[in-house]
Amino acid sequence: MAAMLQPQIILLKEGTDTSQGKAQVVSNINACMAVADVVRTTLGPRGMDKLIHDDKGSTTISNDGATIMKLLDIVHPAAKILVDIAKSQDAEVGDGTTTVVLLAGEFLKEAKPFIEDGAHPQNLIRSYRTACTLAINKIKELAVSIEGKSLEEKKKLLAKCASTTLSSKLIGGEKEFFASMVVDAVIAVANDDRLNLIGIKKVPGGTMRDSFLVNGVAFKKTFSYAGFEQQPKKFQNPKILLLNIELELKSEKENAEVRLSDPAQYQSIVDAEWNIIYDKLDKCVQSGAKIVLSRLAIGDLATQYFADRDIFCAGRVAEEDLQRVAAATGGAVQTSVNNVVDEVLGSCELFEEKQVGNERFNIFSGCPSGHTATIVLRGGADQFIEEAERSLHDAIMIVRRALKNSTVVPGGGAIDMEISRYLRQHARTIAGKSQLFINSYAKALEIIPRQLCDNAGFDATDVLNKLRQKHATGEGLNYGVDINTGGIADSFANFVWEPSVVKINAINAATEAACLILSVDETVKNPKSESAQGEAAASAMAGRGRSGAAFGGRGGRGMRRR
Repeated sequence: MAAMLQPQIILLKEGTDTSQGKAQVVSNINACMAVADVVRTTLGPRGMDKLIHDDKGSTTISNDGATIMKLLDIVHPAAKILVDIAKSQDAEVGDGTTTVVLLAGEFLKEAKPFIEDGAHPQNLIRSYRTACTLAINKIKELAVSIEGKSLEEKKKLLAKCASTTLSSKLIGGEKEFFASMVVDAVIAVANDDRLNLIGIKKVPGGTMRDSFLVNGVAFKKTFSYAGFEQQPKKFQNPKILLLNIELELKSEKENAEVRLSDPAQYQSIVDAEWNIIYDKLDKCVQSGAKIVLSRLAIGDLATQYFADRDIFCAGRVAEEDLQRVAAATGGAVQTSVNNVVDEVLGSCELFEEKQVGNERFNIFSGCPSGHTATIVLRGGADQFIEEAERSLHDAIMIVRRALKNSTVVPGGGAIDMEISRYLRQHARTIAGKSQLFINSYAKALEIIPRQLCDNAGFDATDVLNKLRQKHATGEGLNYGVDINTGGIADSFANFVWEPSVVKINAINAATEAACLILSVDETVKNPKSESAQGEAAASAMAGRGRSGAAFGGRGGRGMRRR
């Protein structure tokens, strides 16, 4: 009787949605598999592209895993983890974003039947982590170093890595052309870690082959005033002055008041204003600079003044372009024109203004520091150029990683098949359930060659059987899918290479994500807080509307009084 009178315990707010247990784990796995299915078809050289149309009406065509994941706007809390690992892979390595999502989805897919049969998620997690460590150690063991080679040899090897990355992109048809361009750009920047030192400028029109690399800096002609056309547009070995000040007549601030007793004094105030600007311009000329660039405006008076003295000037130069000019030419950005010494002036071998498509570009080449490069991209449609830029970004990241961690592994699913074989072999030495779990991890790794075949329209089962047989003999460790013939081929001999860091990162991130999702057994969703947020936003908007109306009213009265 006493038990019946126990008061009901209310722990969570009314309307809170809780779901827990095995069903919740399976539901999270299903959500992640659905996300993996979205990007599945984009993998490899024969991968398809996705066209994403957002609510603002902009259209993106891409087959870059990270870009697609960002634009999908996923709301499922567990599936968001896959978006995060794609972003982290993109930031850390630059390529392998589709691979990492596919692997995570496949690890979970293989774990699903065990969870449904009542296996404890923690046992799965433990086995997956063991398998991940074994796989990464095996990759490090199999990786081939490209250290100790001459610069020319290294360039060729790096171009092979860049070609492998570019082959799966829209610009795959011109991969050799762009691969050598990317390698030259990365080597020009040398050991500097700042990515923004390699600029990519997009100019619609022309063909991809019209793209070119500038060993220095190139940026679009900025807004210019009258007198600009009289300025010289080409210099040999000029001195360059970089400024962060305005060179134009400033109007007085509002509400400024000057009281005069004599009208003649007014002229002296006007003269003072003119003297200030002329003094600044004189100091720029005396510095010996032939090119003056400023982040702020250079007015019509200054433009005309410089034109009369055969000096080129450009105002409102973008911050990043100015910084890249400073890095390339060895100059320093000045916030004052007083005491401009030679040390702060930059220099380059050649400056010219060139027409590229229907844009004019200012190009600085033969820079002494040389730690910058600019790729000017050409192409038909805007979306195409955007995708080409994303592809080049991936290739640049890959080449930088390959330069730093100079070990490569065979691509085309070869390394995945070899690790899969190694893990299956290792699983046989383990007693208990762990053997099954590691075996399932090994099977999941085969998704990469399988998907490469599916996307190219080949019979995946047939190709995988050939690969398993080749790898089992112990001689075929470099054999992967041959995309051109639908058979198998030595990936290393065919120069299908990727930096080992890409594979290591992908397997690490995918395993972490799979373990994280398997370890979640309860989801608590509080709808009250969501509606409270909505109400707060609505009231804020209403408040803004009222204040707007008040201002409108006041403005109206002001108008009538006038």
